[in-house]
Amino acid sequence: MVLALDTAVSDEPEPRHAHDDDVVHLIHSGGFYGAERMLLDHCRYAPGRHRVIFLDTPDSLPQRFRAAGVACTGARGLSGVFAALAAAARQSPALVMNAHNFRAQIFAWCCASRLQLPLALTQHGFTPRSAKQRLYTRIALRLGRSRRVRRIACVAQSIVELHRQAGVPPEKLDFIPNGLPPKPVLPRQADRPLIGFVGRLSAEKGPDLFLDAVIPLCARHPEWQAVLLGDGQEAARLQARINAAGMGERIRLHGYQQDMDAWFARLSLLALTSRTEGTPMVLLEAMRAGTPIVAFAVGGVPDMLAVPVSGLLAPPGDVSALAAQIERLLADDGLAESLGAAARARQQRDYDLTRQSERWRQFYAATKKVAPC
Repeated sequence: MVLALDTAVSDEPEPRHAHDDDVVHLIHSGGFYGAERMLLDHCRYAPGRHRVIFLDTPDSLPQRFRAAGVACTGARGLSGVFAALAAAARQSPALVMNAHNFRAQIFAWCCASRLQLPLALTQHGFTPRSAKQRLYTRIALRLGRSRRVRRIACVAQSIVELHRQAGVPPEKLDFIPNGLPPKPVLPRQADRPLIGFVGRLSAEKGPDLFLDAVIPLCARHPEWQAVLLGDGQEAARLQARINAAGMGERIRLHGYQQDMDAWFARLSLLALTSRTEGTPMVLLEAMRAGTPIVAFAVGGVPDMLAVPVSGLLAPPGDVSALAAQIERLLADDGLAESLGAAARARQQRDYDLTRQSERWRQFYAATKKVAPC
């Protein structure tokens, strides 16, 4: 799950229809990252009347959703979630439930079983880099096999395959990638080589791998610069590495950004160095902006970029190959321009929320219709 920093609300959501389903979402989150951005856009554009229950999350998240016109409430612990869901079910007897992220999905399963609610899951991706995370992944996949879970929306084909390999019935699985609403973009303003990392500063997003690539590149190319846009627990360690390399003036940490439009226009390229991914929202945002992309071929990334037409890939974790692709792109203005234009066209064609409406309508209708087997 990637950091999604562009928070502007500039487009009108799709109008609701009388036959749309009432959907309540449950999510546990520590901040406004990829899954949260996907959920906000989903509530505004997907068919249905949506409301969100935030499980043990900062108050800033419900406030952000309310500001965008999405009905939501906070809940503390399992009892709080049960009370909020019971109240929602009384208001809408035909309610469909969609749970996001591991803890919320466990709580949703418990409450949906008690309240007899049709339950769907949205799987944004897994980060099994520790024993605890691997345990969570195994439990989540086992949860998908349970009779209570009726449908599972997977944002990448790799996540679909993971569920199939774990024995989840194929008829439960839907591949529905993330998408973005249509939005005007700023003209490209890149006047000097500027390499960008955009994401949470945590291990699974690979900001350390980004530095492994760009520190030697900046040493070889004195005119090149780099930025890391995002926050997280690795910030101090990354800054120490930059300082030790004598790159404090050329590689900068700019922290969390509220609006990414101007940054995407300035970046010469986006380097996506994640160790694991689903369908990264930041990649879609770069594609929409026409920003050239170099990335590790992880998760759903190869499905999103038609290589070498709309992006350049390197094997997962291969820093030398990634650096070579960055050098190749920055040495060829024509290649950079064609990659950016092709990526934008692909996003508009395959990852546009308004084009995905019918898929979500069918997903929720199937969740409500199919009885637990």
